Amino acid sequence: MTTLTTSVAVLRAEARLFLREPASLFWIVAFPTLPLCVLGAIPSNREHSAGPGGLRVVDLYVPVAVLLAVLMAGLQSMPPVLTGYRERGILRRMSATPVRPSSLIAAQITLHGAAVAVSALLAVATGRIVFDVAPPREFAGFLLALALAALAGLALGSVVSAVCRTTRITQAVASAVFFPGMFTAGVWLPVAAMPDTVRNIVTLTPLGAAARALDDAAAGQWPSWTHLGVTALWAVALIAAARRWFKWE
Repeated sequence: MTTLTTSVAVLRAEARLFLREPASLFWIVAFPTLPLCVLGAIPSNREHSAGPGGLRVVDLYVPVAVLLAVLMAGLQSMPPVLTGYRERGILRRMSATPVRPSSLIAAQITLHGAAVAVSALLAVATGRIVFDVAPPREFAGFLLALALAALAGLALGSVVSAVCRTTRITQAVASAVFFPGMFTAGVWLPVAAMPDTVRNIVTLTPLGAAARALDDAAAGQWPSWTHLGVTALWAVALIAAARRWFKWE
């Protein structure tokens, strides 16, 4: 059996298991759009004078909903799965077969990345259909920023899985990282609406930089290469850290 065939078989098996977890799918795919709907239901948040640059609050929160999906997948869903596989000895047993543990991790990243993409589509479609939010005007730039944000978020989750020995510890650490991540993603206050000093600091983080890149693309501008570069550098650094620290047993 070739490496590609093995990887495809692992992906199919993990996909079946993933689809049997409706709670995970709900929190990644559906939940991020709910705050957008709640905020959009408030009349003042649909007024054009409510946000920076004349944008409405509901306009600003579509990219935030996209990043919330990244956080849910990267920190709440994937780390307990990977740690659980290691804790139960599944990775150790796999290492003695043609199936490599790296194939399982790649499958998890692929599946969670796909869930993030579906969630992003749902948020954009809901914003457009329900609240008349314009779709991203720089679509290619939006996709690039989303891909880098998802890669950085899932890599962050891989690092959490790497440094935590048990599922319980993983959940605690992931939650501790999750709430600051919500702030940098703009869940509490959109990054574009933050004071200048706070915004400059936040954009040094992967999700903060991704938020600025998504905002630029949504407004019709190609995302700043600085913001894309910060997100990409974080993704590379986190992937390297996960590869170095991750233990199969």
